[in-house]
Amino acid sequence: MRLEAFWKERERALLSYMMVGYPNYEASLEAFRIILKEGTHLLEIGFPFSDPVADGPTIQKAHEVALKEGIKSAHVFELTHLLREEFPTVPFLLMTYYNPIFRAGLENFCKRAVTAGIDGLIVPDLPPEEGKELKEVCTFLGLSLVFLASPTSTPERLKLICHASDHMVYFVSLTGTTGARESLPMEKLKEKIKLYRSICQKPVVVGFGISKAEQAREICKFAEGVVVGSHFVKLAGEGKLEELARSVREISRAVVEY
Repeated sequence: MRLEAFWKERERALLSYMMVGYPNYEASLEAFRIILKEGTHLLEIGFPFSDPVADGPTIQKAHEVALKEGIKSAHVFELTHLLREEFPTVPFLLMTYYNPIFRAGLENFCKRAVTAGIDGLIVPDLPPEEGKELKEVCTFLGLSLVFLASPTSTPERLKLICHASDHMVYFVSLTGTTGARESLPMEKLKEKIKLYRSICQKPVVVGFGISKAEQAREICKFAEGVVVGSHFVKLAGEGKLEELARSVREISRAVVEY
């Protein structure tokens, strides 16, 4: 598994998110290429969905625009396949809500993902208690399944999330939805990751609200990585590709300079 091997070789990582089809298919493909060329270590591929409950305004808009552009699962897997040919070593994680997987059929969806070059799934609305069936399919096909933990997760729940997650855990930095923040509750977050460490030894990446190199550098003093989504999606949607490239470079550097 690419993701398993990845964490054996790296101490810290930038996981970058981009939405397929936002602001249109070709523009999103260009944005994906930029964030990969400019130093992202892990790629999170956004799958458009009509009810993205975990996402804030920026990514909600990206979902909406991509759907209006007519983006379907075939486009997501086509774009992924193109990127996989160009970037054979970077682990790809597909961020999708559970409904598209369920509607397509779990095995069918996962087989298509594997064929396209996906290494794992992040399903934000799927709790580990309800993920057994998908977990079995993913394990059979060699896909990593990554569950989310949050500041409200109890020790008992962290154990469950740790056990259910393959190779890494996605830790939500604060309660609420995705979206860039001027500041983050670093001390509280540090304490929560300390609690996580006492329970789980799998790598943990922190997402929601991160948009600056300084934030990434600080978080990577106590976590294995950061997830940057809304900030990059906003720049791509506005066509600010030079700024996008510069921001990826800065945050990628900050992650390894912690």
